Amino acid sequence: MTARSEPGLRGTAFTGTRHLMRLILRRDRIVLPIWILPLAVLPASYAGAFTGLYPTAAERAAYLASTASNPSIVALLGPVYGDSIGALTVQRAGLFAMIAALASVLTVVRHTRTEEEAGRRELLGASVLGRYAGLTAALLVTYAANLLLGLLIAGGLVAAGLPGAGSLLFGAGVALTGIAFATVGGLAAQLTQSAGGARGIGLGVLGLAFALRLGGDAGGSGGSGGRAEWLSWISPLGWGPRGRAFTGERWWVPLLPVLFSVAVALVAYPVSVRRDVGAGVLPPRLGPATAGGALAGPFGLAWRLHRGQLLGWAVGFGLLGLVLGGAADAAGDAVQGNEQVAELLARLGGSTTLAEAYLGSTLSLTALAAAGYGIQAALRARAEETAGRAEPLLATAVSRVRWLAAHLVFALLGPVVVLAVTGAATGLSYGLSVGDVGGEVPRMLGVGLVQVPAAWVLAGLAALLVGWLPRFSWAAWAVLAGCLLLGQIGAILELSQWVLDISPFTHTPQVLNNNWTPLPLLALSAAAATLLTLALKTFHTRDIPTP
Repeated sequence: MTARSEPGLRGTAFTGTRHLMRLILRRDRIVLPIWILPLAVLPASYAGAFTGLYPTAAERAAYLASTASNPSIVALLGPVYGDSIGALTVQRAGLFAMIAALASVLTVVRHTRTEEEAGRRELLGASVLGRYAGLTAALLVTYAANLLLGLLIAGGLVAAGLPGAGSLLFGAGVALTGIAFATVGGLAAQLTQSAGGARGIGLGVLGLAFALRLGGDAGGSGGSGGRAEWLSWISPLGWGPRGRAFTGERWWVPLLPVLFSVAVALVAYPVSVRRDVGAGVLPPRLGPATAGGALAGPFGLAWRLHRGQLLGWAVGFGLLGLVLGGAADAAGDAVQGNEQVAELLARLGGSTTLAEAYLGSTLSLTALAAAGYGIQAALRARAEETAGRAEPLLATAVSRVRWLAAHLVFALLGPVVVLAVTGAATGLSYGLSVGDVGGEVPRMLGVGLVQVPAAWVLAGLAALLVGWLPRFSWAAWAVLAGCLLLGQIGAILELSQWVLDISPFTHTPQVLNNNWTPLPLLALSAAAATLLTLALKTFHTRDIPTP
């Protein structure tokens, strides 16, 4: 039985919260900036891009009429309530609140349920530590990170020349959405005894919220709403856009995520002290008495660990591909007559046909997400090691190289599956709109798959860090964030080519342009193979520390 600090005996129920917050900030001093800074910088860059590409009200009105109000784009990014620079920027950054929510769920689960699963929470609980200290510290740090993100977004938009009131409301919408899902993560950590289960619950709620918002916004255009708009009003992801930043601000809307957070916290806190440390409210599902034959080797175990995540990514990006393909024609029509936008899209997408250039540029952005899957799959080996599950396996006849290679198979296979599904779904949707499914599916499939070697390079880098510098394996996410920034604002800011060349995605050939060569693909594949070989070699010789 674990000792607990009782109010009046060894302090209050919140004793030690401040010290735990300092510990969390020290441990996440690199991770927090990795997801805060890109999200803080990009909205201002979007505002600058819209100002340069659509300088007149007539051009913005045309963009709104043909693209921003397209049902497919509204379903993906959210509604738009005007043709001002601010209103268009808010919609373009519509997915940022979802990214902040995702990061918040993962952060809270990491510092609550993961700590319990590793046994560290029980050791701390036996000391002078309040019953609510662990959950409170994780929530307060994540809340503070989201508030800082919101202030940075607002400050950046003001610096870009947008009105202060709308900038503050948009920043608050992103921050409060992150706070709402941080609280969801806190509750999820009380419901199950495994960190994976808690992440699954938190991400499931996030997926449900996105599905509700998508369903509510899909029938509307230009913020006009539809008969199903009520679905968006019951989704925490639908509240931020309905604050109508830069277009008749509704300052009462941010109260909705605040009330939601309070309601979820009122459930999470009592549950956190009524369960045993290490246990969850939901009983674990018992497995079979004997393991199946597939678990006899390291690959079978890796498949068991990665299959759910791989399936979820494939389904999610398949749906995304359908939306992107359906919006391509409208996106192409929107930039007819705007030479700046047409030139930028052609440069990014590799085609003079504007709809295809749009698809090429968006699929190249999808490749960054696929690289994120590769990094996550490679770092799963590090997570197994730090949790103490790798050492018992490596004490058997399983070699280090076979064990790590089993995880790296999914770091390589995952981006292939994600990009293939996205490309095929995009080709199907776009092919239906232009009446050429048989021709567009293989073309868009090729556009997706040609991005794979660049994603492999980042997966190989993550694997090398696991094998060589495991304490710095988080740096792979920092590299991905840098590639995202270069890809999003590099062309807009007209950065030097040598700066853009830092990102492996810059070297991906544009297959929609007939004048391309496979040499960059071979070079990127060779670089990835070299990184993976070094990863296996260094992991074979380094120590496996006891957790």
